[in-house]
Amino acid sequence: MSILSSSPSMNPHEIDEAQTLIPGLPNDVASLILSFLPYSHHCRLKPTCKPWYIFLTSKTLLSLRRHNRRSHLLCIFPEDPHVSSPFLFDPEHLAWCPLPPMPCNPHEYGLCNFTSISLGPHIYVLGGSLFDTRTFPLDRPSPSSSAFRYNFVTSSWDRLAPMISPRGSFACAAIPSADQIIVAGGGSRHTMFRAAGSRICSVERYDVDTDQWEALDGLPRFRAGCVGFTVKGDEQDREFWVMGGYGDSRTVSGVFPVDEYYKDALVMELKENGVGKWRELGDMWAAGETPRFGKIVVVEDEEGGNAPAIFMLDDYDILRYNMDSNRWQKECGVPRRAACKTSFGFIVLNGELHVMTIVNGIDSTETRRSRQQKRVGTLFMQIYHPRKKSWRFLVTKLPFRQPLDLSTTVMCPIRL
Repeated sequence: MSILSSSPSMNPHEIDEAQTLIPGLPNDVASLILSFLPYSHHCRLKPTCKPWYIFLTSKTLLSLRRHNRRSHLLCIFPEDPHVSSPFLFDPEHLAWCPLPPMPCNPHEYGLCNFTSISLGPHIYVLGGSLFDTRTFPLDRPSPSSSAFRYNFVTSSWDRLAPMISPRGSFACAAIPSADQIIVAGGGSRHTMFRAAGSRICSVERYDVDTDQWEALDGLPRFRAGCVGFTVKGDEQDREFWVMGGYGDSRTVSGVFPVDEYYKDALVMELKENGVGKWRELGDMWAAGETPRFGKIVVVEDEEGGNAPAIFMLDDYDILRYNMDSNRWQKECGVPRRAACKTSFGFIVLNGELHVMTIVNGIDSTETRRSRQQKRVGTLFMQIYHPRKKSWRFLVTKLPFRQPLDLSTTVMCPIRL
């Protein structure tokens, strides 16, 4: 009774009273039952009947799930989302659900190094690096300023106002309390070229309600390949952190370009009536320590009382960042190592660290498929709980029909 009383009622305009969701039950009760079905199965359940299709594509469904049951899902972009469909992965039920590709531009191709971030019941895809047939030379990648949002109610992509400065490989963070997204730094580097590319220092803030970008104070120096996140500051204010990344480059033997990676972090105070100045925290590595430059993720405190936990995956070591001392410390090691050198995926989902690798095994039942049609590999997840200090493991077959490179794959957690 408490669940029913606290749940939002069905919108009478979404489902006609003559159309019953489940025979013998009121639509309010039936809608509550259907809302507990795993979101990853909805695409297969929509064709069941017209009332189910209407309900499973309604705002009422998302409202019910927000009040009663939300799933922690992972959106994976294997390649350019204009030509290759992203997939939602449900680790609780080991289920995959395809999403439609983004609207494409016939002049642009090879989008990579974009950022995907969730804010509310939406997924945003921002910027990136791509090739444009209208530019010269044709083999030189250009940064993108495009912004898209996936609407889970209409199952479609919306084109948003473009960023003021085109960028890829940049820091990005959401501010849920203000319905805003902030981006910083970036450049034009493409995955086909492991070096070179431009760098920028501009910072912008996107307002969801007005669909507008606002320019903020830029970073002190050019920085790309960095990570961004927000931390609760004094009173109700928050801080935007930018960590890692590369700036200038040098050459080895006057030929091979090598990036100069930053060893510090930058912080900007975000106030309700504006923003503050950038402050530098200094070197995060003690004298004599070998700096590490692995993938960085942030475990947010859902209750909002504690600072987020920041982790880095470097080779098979997981490091934790101590904000008080401004130092990285080893947290633990990954328990199972790959037989050969491979790429890793590193993401936070439901407060746990997921270390992903690809096991390139082919099911014997699929040996009759052509080479292009075979599903490539199996996803092996080693999952670490920071509070319990414990590991668990998960294995699932990949739905993609092309090899998955976790070093370039873009992933975004979302709750639905």
